[in-house]
Amino acid sequence: MNHLDSPVKILSTFFGIGYLPLISGTYASIAGLLIFILIGNMTAGYVLVTALVLGLGFAVCTKAERVFNQKDSRRIVIDEVSGMLVALLFLPHDLKIAVLAFVIFRILDITKPYPANKLERLSGSLGVMLDDIMAGIYTNIILQLVLRLTSFKVS
Repeated sequence: MNHLDSPVKILSTFFGIGYLPLISGTYASIAGLLIFILIGNMTAGYVLVTALVLGLGFAVCTKAERVFNQKDSRRIVIDEVSGMLVALLFLPHDLKIAVLAFVIFRILDITKPYPANKLERLSGSLGVMLDDIMAGIYTNIILQLVLRLTSFKVS
């Protein structure tokens, strides 16, 4: 085993979440949701954590595919954490918004509407990360529009 395998596995599985059975992507999305809840209204801190997770994801996913000997292995979940963090970026710190973001993000991450379905075909880290980031961007846009164009109330 290469000495870099362990850090790559730890980060790409987001501290082991990727090893959880059946719905590891959903568990990873919940981890992103919990980060949002724990950071609270500290926007600068949230932006920093989001940038850090995104950077780490891009840095490790190509190597993780080699370590797991599989393109976008189900054990690689830092992409779902990243996408969920993007989904909640610059949204009010509100539990209803967070739960709604989680539901919308999971639907979009699973269905992969264009161009996410094309982005996942890219090789390495780009293919692993960009489809989830796109689902996060779509989720964020939907919620920004809901907040601005409806009478949806945050607490």
